[in-house]
Amino acid sequence: MTKPPVFDDPAEERAYLKRRLTAAVRLFGHYGFDEGISGHLSVRDPEHHDRFWVNPFGVAFNRIRVSDLICVDTEGRVVHGHLPVNPSAFVIHSAIHTQRPEAHAAAHAHTLNSRALTALKLGLAPVDQESTAFWNDHVLCDDYEGPTVDPEQGKAVADALGDKRAILLRYHGLITVGATIDEAAFWFISFDRCAQVQLLARAAGQLVPMSDEQAASARAGFGDPNLAWYSFQVLYDHIVNLQPDFLDE
Repeated sequence: MTKPPVFDDPAEERAYLKRRLTAAVRLFGHYGFDEGISGHLSVRDPEHHDRFWVNPFGVAFNRIRVSDLICVDTEGRVVHGHLPVNPSAFVIHSAIHTQRPEAHAAAHAHTLNSRALTALKLGLAPVDQESTAFWNDHVLCDDYEGPTVDPEQGKAVADALGDKRAILLRYHGLITVGATIDEAAFWFISFDRCAQVQLLARAAGQLVPMSDEQAASARAGFGDPNLAWYSFQVLYDHIVNLQPDFLDE
């Protein structure tokens, strides 16, 4: 299976990551994950590891371009770019990137399916193959103290996430992380669709989850980070074909 490319030049890698990040944001818009000013995706800078690139405050997912991306430091200062940072984006992503060195990317949005699932105080059950990617690898955070704009709130989210690949925030939405922005974004898209399956099935009747043995067997394939990365390449090609303007730098 194809794996993420390796770069010798940080500038070349940065350009690649910014294109991938922008594609992920456009895909979030394509899938209807937008909710006004809410939602943000980030990827760690390949050279300055204490900084991350993120979509800016006040630009719709469906309008974001590579040239719109901003780079933010540990103090929340925009060190590259001309647009402001979303306060929630800074406190959430800076905490996750600080506490999870291996998590080079994170994705967050207030999707209908994730909000509906948390309104029921439910996590994701292994009711199909795709959902096993998150079996024993996500948490439901029940704490809520209003919009996440304080650094201590961001740290609490990162603490609750721990070493998992996804966290459902009650009354709030979903966050996923990955070693690449491709992985983090695909996990998010897949999780949200799995949440929809669970909600539809629960509305129609009683859920019948897999056994632990079945879930473990399915997770060995569907939970593979390389599969997530590769799956995103299909989505990347799709959004490039649909909306090539996002590549404008």
